[in-house]
Amino acid sequence: IIVVNWNGREHLADCLDSLAEQTYRDFEVILVDNGSQDDSVPYVQDRYSWVKVVSLPSNIGFASGNNRGLEHASGAYIVTLNNDTRACPDWLERLVRAAEAHPRAGMVGCRICSFKDPELIDSVGMGFCRDGMSRGMNRNRRWSELRMSEIEEILLPSACAALYRRAMIDEIGFFDDDFFAYAEDSDLGLRGRLAGWQAILASRAVVYHKYSQSSGSLSAFKVYLVERNHYWVAMKNFSPGGLMALPWFTLLRYLEQVRTVLLGRGSGSEFRGSDSQAVLIRALVKAVFDGLRGLPRMLRKRRHVMGTRRLTWQEYSELLRIHRITFKELLDND
Repeated sequence: IIVVNWNGREHLADCLDSLAEQTYRDFEVILVDNGSQDDSVPYVQDRYSWVKVVSLPSNIGFASGNNRGLEHASGAYIVTLNNDTRACPDWLERLVRAAEAHPRAGMVGCRICSFKDPELIDSVGMGFCRDGMSRGMNRNRRWSELRMSEIEEILLPSACAALYRRAMIDEIGFFDDDFFAYAEDSDLGLRGRLAGWQAILASRAVVYHKYSQSSGSLSAFKVYLVERNHYWVAMKNFSPGGLMALPWFTLLRYLEQVRTVLLGRGSGSEFRGSDSQAVLIRALVKAVFDGLRGLPRMLRKRRHVMGTRRLTWQEYSELLRIHRITFKELLDND
């Protein structure tokens, strides 16, 4: 289990105490600290001697932090877990059991719910928009409203809490360092699906998450990374037809964003209530520019992705269609 931490000492007791209580015991915990200034490292070393700490001099992000953690991991399964979570005691046992029962599943997701409201869904797998933006499926719905089997097929899991089979990672690689944070799990998941690996949800494996504690729900930093990285996800993983349609669907999303702002709904309400609207707009513009500037590098990476592709474009397009979400679902978070 890799836990990436940056100034998250206030969250670590909940997270690590819940791992100490797991019913499945054959695991190691690697905490990668991204140059925290809040005494996270001595706190963990003093209270959790069973945790292997990888202390880095600076914040290299969620993607690279997990990659550094992988260098120290010895398991057949690699589990990523946000530091602002609490796992139920049988969480890991259910993840491993699902992976063992489905050997072609390269990824196993779990039910991620709100830390404050255990019934409120954060993610039960990720859904995709036609421009490459992603969001947790059934977010903000009540678990009691859903009728889900113990094992469900998903497109890909949220790396907030997910199991990845090492055999898949050995074949396609782990997270892309260029992403820093956000959408790195979308990129990894799509690469895995293109390579023919399956993804499933162990819906009774439960983690509670303090959503957007690290960056804020609508910070300029998050807006920049999400917007920039969605271009890179598409460039690396979309079909030729999907890439040709990308400008059109991105324009449609921008129009939907304007609608939410005018109506004061979802993310539009957050924007209208922000004291830094100009900063958010500048972050969005910079993200578009930097996303486009990075496309040649992503095209080179795309060639490697295509070298591991096993699905036909028709099969892949059908997967994306089944797990598609609309721009309205993406942006209306009420």
